[in-house]
Amino acid sequence: MGYNKLDIYKISFDLFIKTHRASFLLPKYELYELGSQLRRSADSIVSNIVEGYGRNRYKADYIKFLVTSHASNNETICHLQKIIILYPDISKKFELLQAEYDVLGAKINKYIQYVEKNWNSLPPRNS
Repeated sequence: MGYNKLDIYKISFDLFIKTHRASFLLPKYELYELGSQLRRSADSIVSNIVEGYGRNRYKADYIKFLVTSHASNNETICHLQKIIILYPDISKKFELLQAEYDVLGAKINKYIQYVEKNWNSLPPRNS
């Protein structure tokens, strides 16, 4: 099984694409400020899942990257909250994204707990 089979990967990749596209709805002066921060934090979620999976031979490394992914998810939600407050005229799309990131954060957290609890019974890694 590869990382691309994980639900958290599929969801985070899909959300990254949606978030990247939505960020260009921001005013021009915000594209390289808050827009860039939003794109980077959304990218970090999926990238850390992939990088952690590449190091999943080592439980502590894998969990560290999953925790970083979860933290980036929280950061993304924070950026979305700022946009919702600062730009109410375009907030609807960002509110929908925030709700999806809330769900993703819970899924990442559950997956971390699953890995912690079931490490010895997981299928062979890196095969």
